[in-house]
Amino acid sequence: MAENAGFRWRWTDAAHDYLPTFISNVTARVDVLANHFYATWIHTATDQTLFDTIPWIAQNTKEIYSMLQINPALKNVPVWMTENNVNADFDNGSGTFVLDPRGSSPFLAAWRPTEFSQLGQAGQRALYQWVFVGDAQFGEINYNSGNKQVSYWVDYWLEQSFPSPPGQNILALNVTESTSVEVLATKRDDGTVVVMVADHDVHAPADNNGTSDPRTVILDLSALGNFSSVSQITIDANTNPVTGPVPVPVKPASRLSVTLNGYGVNFLTLTP
Repeated sequence: MAENAGFRWRWTDAAHDYLPTFISNVTARVDVLANHFYATWIHTATDQTLFDTIPWIAQNTKEIYSMLQINPALKNVPVWMTENNVNADFDNGSGTFVLDPRGSSPFLAAWRPTEFSQLGQAGQRALYQWVFVGDAQFGEINYNSGNKQVSYWVDYWLEQSFPSPPGQNILALNVTESTSVEVLATKRDDGTVVVMVADHDVHAPADNNGTSDPRTVILDLSALGNFSSVSQITIDANTNPVTGPVPVPVKPASRLSVTLNGYGVNFLTLTP
């Protein structure tokens, strides 16, 4: 197993230094190649800066797979993200840790689903949170209160909605908005379709843990066939982090409207 770090400068070193050398010379069995990614290590980085790192790391994933093709023994090795969060550590200018609340705020309900979608489409086969019990930056359950955080529900519903990597199960959808939202649709083996819509629209360039702007997306599902039932889950600023979101039934239709009132994610499960 090999690792590369998530920061741009360290990834550049890895890509041009040790990773090609490892791929060309490894003789031991390799089951997984793991990488780590943090959107920033500076707590003052803007929301837009953090969102802008997602396409970059997705492209790096594609580059890793391209490198693996050099060695026939590695061409089918999956790439996992075994450590991931919005912020790696700190800096207030003196090396003192500064908590970045975006790791468990509604911001994460937009950031991680967007990341999950783009990395999945790039071939990433797994995406892991940094730690389960921790603080408001790194944890899913807060070690001070013992309560679940928004981050817990984001990852819980990603796993429930997409029990396996998107891969070749990704469906093409006609949507009315694709610049400020991320849309991912997949089909399971039993015919169930899951559509995820994440609102990552940044309200103002200087926003840091901002509120985003509301977005409504119309999904054209007419090409996917008929469905007997539809269930909707929304995670946003209105979600109770202790009890989590509540599934809401939606009347099946060939065109469905999804509205998010700011940073957040919506999961639609369409059952045949």
